[in-house]
Amino acid sequence: MDRPNYTIRLLAFLFPILCLAQTGTIKGVILNEFNQPIDAVNIKSDNNGVQTNNNGFFEIKIPANKNVKIIFSHVSHKNIIATFNLKNGETLEFNPVLKENVEQIETVVISGRKRKDVEGIVNIDPATLKKIPGAQAGIENLLKTLPGVSSNNELSTQYSVRGGNYDENLIYVNGIEVYRPFLIRSGQQEGLSFVNSDLVQNVDFSAGGFQAKYGDKLSSVLDITYRKPADNTVAIDASLLGASVALENVSQDSKFTSIVGLRYRDNSLLVDAKETETNFNPTFADVQSYLSYQFTDKLEVSFLGNASLNKYNYIPLTRQTNFGTLDNPQALIVQYQGQEKDRYQTLFGALSANYDVNDDLSLALVTSTYHTTEEEYFDILAQYALGEVNSNIGDENLGEVEFAEGIGSQLNHGRNDLDALITNIEAKGTYTKNENEFKFSIKYTNEDIRDRLVEWEVIDSAGFSINPPSSAAFNDQPYTPYEGPLEAYQNVRAQNNTTISRLQAYVQWSKRSTIGEHDVWYNAGVRSHSWTVNDQGTNQDVSQSVFSPRAQFAIKPNWDKDMLFRISGGLYYQPPFYRELRDQNGVVQPNVKAQKSIHLVLGNDYSFKMWDRPFKLTSEAYYKKLTDVNPYTLENVRIRYRATNNAKAYAYGLDLRLNGEFVPGTESWFSFGYLKTEENINDRGYIARPTDQRLKFAALFQDYVPNIPSMKMYLNLVYNTGLPGGSPSYADPYVFQTRLPDYKRADIGFQFVLVDKDKQFDSGWKKPFKDLSFGFEIFNVFNVQNSITNTWVRDVYSKRQYAIPNYLTPRVFNVRTTMRF
Repeated sequence: MDRPNYTIRLLAFLFPILCLAQTGTIKGVILNEFNQPIDAVNIKSDNNGVQTNNNGFFEIKIPANKNVKIIFSHVSHKNIIATFNLKNGETLEFNPVLKENVEQIETVVISGRKRKDVEGIVNIDPATLKKIPGAQAGIENLLKTLPGVSSNNELSTQYSVRGGNYDENLIYVNGIEVYRPFLIRSGQQEGLSFVNSDLVQNVDFSAGGFQAKYGDKLSSVLDITYRKPADNTVAIDASLLGASVALENVSQDSKFTSIVGLRYRDNSLLVDAKETETNFNPTFADVQSYLSYQFTDKLEVSFLGNASLNKYNYIPLTRQTNFGTLDNPQALIVQYQGQEKDRYQTLFGALSANYDVNDDLSLALVTSTYHTTEEEYFDILAQYALGEVNSNIGDENLGEVEFAEGIGSQLNHGRNDLDALITNIEAKGTYTKNENEFKFSIKYTNEDIRDRLVEWEVIDSAGFSINPPSSAAFNDQPYTPYEGPLEAYQNVRAQNNTTISRLQAYVQWSKRSTIGEHDVWYNAGVRSHSWTVNDQGTNQDVSQSVFSPRAQFAIKPNWDKDMLFRISGGLYYQPPFYRELRDQNGVVQPNVKAQKSIHLVLGNDYSFKMWDRPFKLTSEAYYKKLTDVNPYTLENVRIRYRATNNAKAYAYGLDLRLNGEFVPGTESWFSFGYLKTEENINDRGYIARPTDQRLKFAALFQDYVPNIPSMKMYLNLVYNTGLPGGSPSYADPYVFQTRLPDYKRADIGFQFVLVDKDKQFDSGWKKPFKDLSFGFEIFNVFNVQNSITNTWVRDVYSKRQYAIPNYLTPRVFNVRTTMRF
């Protein structure tokens, strides 16, 4: 046999095998109307068929690059006929819900691309939330690994997105907007995030260019869905930082479901590791519940409730901070007297009713109330000495302060109280006709805020009081006698009683279609927002209105390479919330206008195979033009607005994210972001905004020990370039344009899994458990000294001010166990 004939015969033999190898995979879980898995569902294609297991799970392979019809059938449920067209090697997750009606057959066309991809939404696996280590574990900890999302404070759950500040992010739980405390000024005061990771079923995040159905903010949307239980379970998570318990219950007729979460957190492990010695006694606790009752096939009523109590008792004792250079090392030594006592109590309740009028129209009515009472009381006297450090190697006094260059004291006093009651009522609906989907809503909000702000600070150096920076009289003691009145260095006093009424509405349209052989998706909508501010202090009533048009377009070309292109944008407004109305002196300014931003986002998703495993590269370029900007200063996590609209700004950047199975069976990702944002206040020229996070790199990596597959490893790595900041809060930003050091942090966790869904036991002490694991975590593995603010100390001799960095947490070890039964 000559070689050409051999080659032809070999190809003829391999051709049918190669054709058979061109397949895609569909997998998922089939649920009933009560979110319970259905077993023994028949899934049948032209030449293949499988059944769901006891957990409702199925997996079926279909030929690639062609339309394949699959029938999902069950003796007591309605059939679903779905048409799929997948690329070779593509895996699609499809989770249909079967209704108890065998008379009607539904037809669904699936293109192989999740709808959230065309909307520019990042979907996060809820199981990952509880695994990834972090000083503040949870959804916010995971968001900080995404491109465009930045935070330089591991003790805080707050984050900025693409040049925005913490107040520019929307957070929804089951479609209901939630709020954060008003008076928080540092990360270690925050305690628990509102979102309880133990209750989460779905996490969606959009970093910009989002739809009209979401509210009026300038930066991002975090959309959380709490799950409805499918069986009775108990889950426990405990560590040195606290504990949580989640209880899930389903009634016998499956009409009533409840999930309750209790959490307790103690930040002592982290705060006690910092350089300031303290007596720290925090209590952060909350209880959340999500209850649901299915009255009929069409009507469901649910309740979401939350009660939290955060107590922060802080007694600083001593502090020593070494800084300077090798040639000129210096140190700040502080002795403290006094204490801080803070209390934040919030109550939140939301009742919603969902009614399916018919297969095309569904309506919902949602009411919610949020009540917070906050107290921030402190009297702290800090007596400091600034001196030179012995740097002689081999000297027995190496590292000790030998000569004091400056001495002084600082007394801080605060008596801040706030009581806020926010009530919402919203009617919304969804109407579908053919390939068109319409969403609409009207919402009324009433905000009643009563606030008392009393803060002052007195500074003296070498026994002489220092005048405030705004004072015209310069205090030059001891060289020149000062005969003027004594003034506090900072003095803020205000009492406000403010009511804000809001009326919001939106309507939007979506459609999936084709242009030639290419799949396309459209979305367009508009929001309106009218509000009236009534302030009793100024006796003013100010009303304003804005309209916000938004649109999205996505196209998936019929190419060999799996590509998706998106463009989105619109005119976005942020009507002022109470915090934005309050100026630097604490006085409410009712005339503050809504900040305005024009968004443009261009995105691309490229899905491909690498190492025979699925990967996706997501790229987004964005530009924002902002007008009527309300300037602010940022100190730790406290934002103080000027309550004016005397600035304009811009932001642009590029976000890249590569995610996939770097290790088989696990999802990891690497993120890169470039951002530039500047503002021009009173036409003085453009300077960096407080959130100008120029470069960002992050990685979230999951792995396991090859020879010990039960040992899992989770790595959370973040690098951010330094933010503009560290200057005194009263400073002119055009004078103090310095940057804090770069933020570098790596957290790692190891988890040994004894029981999980793939490793169950029919006997022995492990039998009751559905999940059981033990592990330990190392926060700040490389013990990097990150700083969040500066303490400013003056030298009486040289008249210089020194910026002493306030460092965040060093390396900390934690142990942790999780179980579910």
